[in-house]
Amino acid sequence: MTARRKAASIAAIGIAPLALTALAASPAAAHGSMTDPVSRVSACFQEGPESPKSAACKAAVQASGAQAFYDWNGVNIANAAGKHKEIIPDGKLCSAGNDKYKGLDLPRADWPSTKLSAGNHTFRYAGTAPHKGSFQLYITKEGYDPSKPLKWSDLEEKPFVDVKDPKMEGGDYVFEGKIPAREGRHLIYSTWQRSDSPEAFYTCSDVVFGKDNAGSSDAAAPAPEASAPSQEQIDSGADKSTLEHHGHGDQDAKTGAESAAPAGEHGDHTGTDANAPEVNGGAEKPAAAAGENLAETGGDSTTPYIAIGGAAALAIGAAALFGSVRRRAVTGGRHGR
Repeated sequence: MTARRKAASIAAIGIAPLALTALAASPAAAHGSMTDPVSRVSACFQEGPESPKSAACKAAVQASGAQAFYDWNGVNIANAAGKHKEIIPDGKLCSAGNDKYKGLDLPRADWPSTKLSAGNHTFRYAGTAPHKGSFQLYITKEGYDPSKPLKWSDLEEKPFVDVKDPKMEGGDYVFEGKIPAREGRHLIYSTWQRSDSPEAFYTCSDVVFGKDNAGSSDAAAPAPEASAPSQEQIDSGADKSTLEHHGHGDQDAKTGAESAAPAGEHGDHTGTDANAPEVNGGAEKPAAAAGENLAETGGDSTTPYIAIGGAAALAIGAAALFGSVRRRAVTGGRHGR
């Protein structure tokens, strides 16, 4: 092999892994969580990941670590594709089977809760990286025991709210629903399935109808009322998050659709822990091309995904360039004989 050919081969081989490494190093993107009724992860983030106030949040931070709550808006599965019940095991619904958030699965009767009543309610879901998709809300059955691990069979089979592409107001998805009649402490479980990707997000919100019949595990410390994080708290905690909070363009406040972003602005991401369950190998869709509205791409779990990404494509292009130079050199040499 000539020195020229060796140099071309080495360059082509060397660039590809470096490009892929740079792609993989990009931060995952955050997406959101329920704030009315307040989700467990939102409530504990609001209390402060370093020094939470409630007994339940203290236990959750001890189990998961503070970082999980700085990453409060990333409880997801990259490739759920609507198969929530099939891939999330009983006892791990609140963490979505993601070990990073295992503290959210602690069976306790003293989680910070939101007071609710049966009838019409306006729900709010903070969308820190908005996408089109569907929200489904389930409520626990009568007789629910919060001191036991949450199972799928604890939830009503059908959602009491099922809404597609709700509007956004002030950074929150806002939609209406009618809450079934309940008494005492219950739980509302939400799924947010994107329509432009198989990725989905999950929340557990502890709620109380009337008197909290479950009480507290510590009579001296009754279960507190949950509070959602303020925008100031979200902004101040963003620099401690391992998730990218602004990777998906601005969103239209009326339609919930994302505005088109310049090429390369939508980074690839999974947002899941290495132990999270995956479908389709954990691949996500490639970023939208220039001028394409990512929120309206309409992909689903059957869409083939490009695993190598733009950085790898750059490496392939570089290899092709070296090959072209080598061919010209060889051709020129032959003509010069």
